[in-house]
Amino acid sequence: MKNFSKLLLFKRVTIFISFVIVTLILWNTYTFFQKFKQEERVKMEILATAQKEIGNDENLDANVDLSLMIIENNNSIPMILVDEKGEILNYQNLDSIKSLDSEYLERQLLAMKSENAPIEVSYKGKNKQYIYYKDSDLLNKLTYYPLALILILFLFLSVVYLFFSSNKVAETNKLWTGMAKETAHQIGTPLSSLLGWVEILKMEKVDETYIEEIEKDVDRLNVIANRFSKIGSKPELKKENIVALTKQAFDYLESRSSKQISFSFSSTDAEIYTALNTELFGWVIENLIKNAIDAMLGKGELALNIKSNQKKVEITISDTGKGMPKNLFKQIFTPGFTTKKRGWGLGLSLSKRIIADYHNGKIFVKKSEIDKGTTFEILLDRI
Repeated sequence: MKNFSKLLLFKRVTIFISFVIVTLILWNTYTFFQKFKQEERVKMEILATAQKEIGNDENLDANVDLSLMIIENNNSIPMILVDEKGEILNYQNLDSIKSLDSEYLERQLLAMKSENAPIEVSYKGKNKQYIYYKDSDLLNKLTYYPLALILILFLFLSVVYLFFSSNKVAETNKLWTGMAKETAHQIGTPLSSLLGWVEILKMEKVDETYIEEIEKDVDRLNVIANRFSKIGSKPELKKENIVALTKQAFDYLESRSSKQISFSFSSTDAEIYTALNTELFGWVIENLIKNAIDAMLGKGELALNIKSNQKKVEITISDTGKGMPKNLFKQIFTPGFTTKKRGWGLGLSLSKRIIADYHNGKIFVKKSEIDKGTTFEILLDRI
């Protein structure tokens, strides 16, 4: 609990600091932008003064070299000089080829009018001219600077978030693994006791049929304990007859299911070999069969079919249950997702992990129709 509180505090501090950094970046960029914009305005006012000196008819003997130098040195700020009637007299820093088109110049002039206030050029109020200009390329690029910084900060926060999320997932997986192994350990104690009671029943000469059924359930508990003990570790795969193993899980659930369900099992061959972990693979088959039974509400038809070619083994489990829409075909394998009122939504996600991660196979919904049924398919490499 203490570690969780520290982690929560760290996350909040990180978010607050990030917010402060973004605010400072935006404010600093805005201030810098306005200052730079004002400096460009001053440059254009100096250029307007130089333009006025050149156009001063009363001072023909004056040295205009400095004024010409000021005008010529403007190589970054696009500008257009117009007369009182709005006719374009001169322009600078516009596309030399496009500027041959008068419509292009008019469009640029409209853009400049909307961007900055004009600067008047006149001498004693006569021969008025106006300089229109727009922000330089450098100033325009600066407008994207805060966006780039925010994007970098966003990426940084995303990495931090993914780091914490992965740690949380790892801790959760570790917790589930520990609980599974502890469950397997706890089951071991009553199992040993049950085995002792079975031997006592044999000595008391109880009906062998009852003892056989009890032994089957004890063996079943032992299989479940072995499954839980293997969670979190890489299971050992052995060459096994997949037909026999599948039939064993199929028969166990058939004998303990509603008699209103019609079970059918078929296989193209009596022996088909592949690399399997018997406990975990049986778990997958049982999960799929149980899901099919639940989907049919205890009444319907369930068919399991096995076929193979030289490379692959294909197992299909079909039911006549309620079916599902196509948009759920992948979602149902997500941990925690369930359409049942009761349940944790772990069966299919575990099945996918067992088949895909441990057996290098595939498990997916082959087809499904609402109120008609669903077919799951498992693909494994054949030996």
